[in-house]
Amino acid sequence: MELADRHVVVTGGAGGIGRALIRRFSAEGARALVVADRDLDHARSVAREVDGLAVELDAGREDSVRALIAEATSANGPIDIFISNAGVPGAMGGPEADDDAWDEAWRVNVMAHVWAARALLPEMVERRDGYLINTASAAGLLTQVSALVYSVTKHAAVSLAEWLAIEYGDSGVHVSCICPQGVRTPMLDLAMEDPAGAAALTAGGLIEPEDVADAVVAGIRDERVLILPHENVAQFLALKGSDTERWIKGMRRLVREARSTPTENA
Repeated sequence: MELADRHVVVTGGAGGIGRALIRRFSAEGARALVVADRDLDHARSVAREVDGLAVELDAGREDSVRALIAEATSANGPIDIFISNAGVPGAMGGPEADDDAWDEAWRVNVMAHVWAARALLPEMVERRDGYLINTASAAGLLTQVSALVYSVTKHAAVSLAEWLAIEYGDSGVHVSCICPQGVRTPMLDLAMEDPAGAAALTAGGLIEPEDVADAVVAGIRDERVLILPHENVAQFLALKGSDTERWIKGMRRLVREARSTPTENA
């Protein structure tokens, strides 16, 4: 699918990857752009750059997702491409994370994608055209060793995209899932606080949000289900699939070495 003359909605569009996507889609000739974010002031700033529409969004509530879709449709007609990009890092650590952290991450990182699909699929199937894109993470294919909440919810986001691609691929609806590794955004800073998390994130090098936008445009053109801005993620995924025990042992070694280094240097 080409982006020219398309109506595109991007959630989490006020900064980071979302803002880079909006700017790139504008350069590609999108007909209408909607910047949705809980930070309405910054969303308006980005929207002004591209002559788009800014909409306040709480991605953790279905009524807010549906209101966004209704407002975008009213302003610009049927939505061609909906990128459910808003996300939260969740709590660091493991099962000790409290239920509130799990609930927020589940609603924003998973259910927001479900709610968008629930609202958009009937119309897209009827006209046999449309594109649903979820922003997940390499953590959804591999794991984020420092953050169980993030890893689990991003795995769920990948699984959702796979299911939708299988179920609706013959109905004219395209589905993609964006799975970057380390991207220089504010969300990265939290994960980098843990030595093991930092080691895993930087294994493939850190890239800019604009690099992700480039990969997404290429992925949309090719209608790829998995969009991998970091090439090494595909290699790690192949290893994980072919020899899971070896991959787990390698990840244990990475964690062990990363967390022992500060002590050794003290």
